[in-house]
Amino acid sequence: MNTVHPYPRLVGKIDISVKGASIDGKPLQLSLISQRERVVAFHEIERDDWVEGFLEVTVSAPTEELADGPWAGVACVAVLTEGATNTRVVTRLHRDRHDSHWHGEVRIRRSEHLARAVLDVRFVGNHGGVDGRIIGGCEDPWVVDFLTRTTARQNEMEIVEEDFRDGPRHWLRPFKDTPWLVDTSGDVPTVLLNTAFEGLTELLKGARGQLEKATAGLVAAQIAAEAWTAMFHAALGDLDQDEDGTPQLPGGWRESVLRLMLPDVLPGLPMPDALAEAQSRRAEGNGWTELQPRIQFAAARRAQIPKNLTSTIRSVSRAQEGATR
Repeated sequence: MNTVHPYPRLVGKIDISVKGASIDGKPLQLSLISQRERVVAFHEIERDDWVEGFLEVTVSAPTEELADGPWAGVACVAVLTEGATNTRVVTRLHRDRHDSHWHGEVRIRRSEHLARAVLDVRFVGNHGGVDGRIIGGCEDPWVVDFLTRTTARQNEMEIVEEDFRDGPRHWLRPFKDTPWLVDTSGDVPTVLLNTAFEGLTELLKGARGQLEKATAGLVAAQIAAEAWTAMFHAALGDLDQDEDGTPQLPGGWRESVLRLMLPDVLPGLPMPDALAEAQSRRAEGNGWTELQPRIQFAAARRAQIPKNLTSTIRSVSRAQEGATR
């Protein structure tokens, strides 16, 4: 089910980027701002007592489409939200006369955040005499992380080693021949690694040599892909609805997973539309099967399967070339 808007919306790409950040007047290390992962690890090492921070953001948008479109009084705002604390901060961005980008600083109060916030952008304007129309948004928002000290989104899951065969968790024993399982029932999704599976943990923790390291990377990527797939299904199955039946993001890690994967699962749709479409397909079954390859693609992309597979193939080729010399 596609949501039909009673007014035109932007078609061109809208993107938001974080160019810098600061905490209590001190610049954040650039290593904690990942442009590739679109994550800000918003703290300094060994410190969580800061009070106020700022994000320097820049937004690009189809300027000609905006200028020629049927909207009036168009404004660009950055929106920072966190479901865990029900925080929503809206910051108006500005554009110089001869600049094609919007710029501004998003203020962050540490006391208003708990875990992870999502940084998005909205273009709003007047159409048909109605103010506040949302005419466009970003397809790939940023995550502002208040918990971890790295810029990798994979830290949204916990990894636990368990003996599936003889360990204390009896429910794992039927899965004694399984190398790993993904548990999405808790506040934090957990990957359970089976220490009884011969060589698995040793490979992941102590790989030596180029070929072993490439193999370990490929196995880790496969685990991550399965985890992302499981988390997506769990998050989509845990949606609340408002009074008119519109699905709402669930908050916490489930919200982060949906925001990260839905742009790849249903590309080209704004987040509310993609959420409604995915939920409708899952509930009604119509088109749900066709969506599975997109879910697999989104999970593989997040887990960096192509990169790790390429590295492994190259390592094997080099090893074979060395053996034939």
